[in-house]
Amino acid sequence: MEAFEDENPFESEPVRIRSPHSDSSSSRVDISGMSSPVIGSQSATLKSPPTSPSRRSAFPSPGSHRQPQVNKSDFCCGRDHWLHSGEDVEILITDALKTSVNSSSPYITYVIRAGNAEAHHRYSEFESLRNNLAKLYPTIIIPPIPSKQTIGDYAVKQAKAKEDAAMIARRKRMLQTFLNRIARHPILSNEHVFHRFLDGEVSWTEVLNSPPISLLPKNILKAPSHNPTDQNASLAYAALANPSPAHPLRRPDQRFLDSEVFTNKFAAQLSGPMEKVTRRTIKRWSDYAQDHAELGATLNGFSLNETGQLSTAIEKTGQAIDATYMSTTKLVQDFEQDWAEPLHEYSQFASIIKKLLQYRHQKHVQYEMTQDGLEAKREQLEDLEKSEREARRLEEALSSGRASTIRSSPSQGEEGATEEQVADENEARRQDQSAYLPPHPGPNPVKRRAPGMGLLSALSYTLHGMMDVDPETARRNSISKTRESISQLEDALHLSTQDLKYSSSTIQADLDRFQRQKVADLRQMTISLAESHRDWCKKNLEAWEEAKAEIAKIPDHPNRLPEETTGTNGASHGRRDSMATINGQ
Repeated sequence: MEAFEDENPFESEPVRIRSPHSDSSSSRVDISGMSSPVIGSQSATLKSPPTSPSRRSAFPSPGSHRQPQVNKSDFCCGRDHWLHSGEDVEILITDALKTSVNSSSPYITYVIRAGNAEAHHRYSEFESLRNNLAKLYPTIIIPPIPSKQTIGDYAVKQAKAKEDAAMIARRKRMLQTFLNRIARHPILSNEHVFHRFLDGEVSWTEVLNSPPISLLPKNILKAPSHNPTDQNASLAYAALANPSPAHPLRRPDQRFLDSEVFTNKFAAQLSGPMEKVTRRTIKRWSDYAQDHAELGATLNGFSLNETGQLSTAIEKTGQAIDATYMSTTKLVQDFEQDWAEPLHEYSQFASIIKKLLQYRHQKHVQYEMTQDGLEAKREQLEDLEKSEREARRLEEALSSGRASTIRSSPSQGEEGATEEQVADENEARRQDQSAYLPPHPGPNPVKRRAPGMGLLSALSYTLHGMMDVDPETARRNSISKTRESISQLEDALHLSTQDLKYSSSTIQADLDRFQRQKVADLRQMTISLAESHRDWCKKNLEAWEEAKAEIAKIPDHPNRLPEETTGTNGASHGRRDSMATINGQ
């Protein structure tokens, strides 16, 4: 097997790779400038606290390496024109509505706004979109969607699990991120299936029952990697094997082995320590906020029992504690949106990359198995041709022997033969003929049955007449069939080689793009986390400064001497003595 070329299978023009005239080794689109999509501020329908005008941009980060999209001149529809208008477009999920349209039971539908178009889709349709994109583009990292409800959620909330407000708000954010990641992708953004998903004038059922989704094969391993829906694909794809993901490779590519090891480590780190610590941190901050809510309510009630400046100071302290509760709640919300949710999304990305590498592994195994099958067929053909040559040589030797025997026989055979010899020869000929049944036996049973020939012999004679037992003909048929198989396997090996090269270069290029996107997103995540804590500290500092000012207005202890008459050393006693008692002792 020749070495894989380190070529980027994408060009600068973001053209569709699934074109009818595309070739598996030459269809390319540039993703080198790809970065994370920009998701704007949350919709007004979300019940989240308002943010300040100086609030940071929401996750994910656009990345400092992002290049402007190349303007297209040929658009398939209005959504395609809007997505590639050259502006920084953004898809929004503005609302989540409960409806029962075309269903016997109510469900949640999400309102999608893309430019001037509005579409309504339920969660299962988002899931269907992603699954079909993964089949249409088996070598591209398709962004994840939020996870389904767990069995525990259904057990705890029962019938209200699908209507949980927090879950719906989280899904709105993550589904919006999913759509914008596709919209920013230089290949996926050109897919007309995605455009029709954003267009509210077309039902999703109609999209599923029309090309290209309706043309998807049952097994994408037996279809071109660059265009699984190609109806003009060679029939040689049917000869390709369907290997198991666990099938070992004789000559693995070290680049993808390293990618697999790194992905496993990345997934283990995210789904293990980081998510556990994140969940524990959110829980403790939530408990902290709840404690302050109870303490603030207690102090506000206690202030009603006092009078004067003391009552005002206690009330202000309670208000500062209430402000701490509100800012901590806001911190927890930001922590969930800007840190916990992206972490979970990247743990899903790790699983997606594993499946992508698994697909490429199966394509590599397919190549090696086709290569092995071709070598085995060639060896079989060589053995059959060798047997054919030996048979011909033997036949030629026998033919030459019979010819020499005929030439050496006496020429006076008939002239010197006596009547007795002629009679003996005729008698022997009749005996030889009687030992075999004629091809069409007559009605006389005596003539139809040879001496000593029983039922089994007659049955064997009949079966041999039905079967082709000519070894020469069988051998030549085997040679012809083997040559046809070799021709088909050669075509299949050529296609498998092209698919493997295309898959390797495309997956590697998209992994590079994903790595740049990951760096930009993690940078934005950490910055958002730092800014959330900074805002929390600012709000708390302001509230407690006001509380401190009110506390300072409380009169000094009544038994304490005025400040100007205290001590002779000139020391200032602006702060009350916490050790003083009511009696001044």
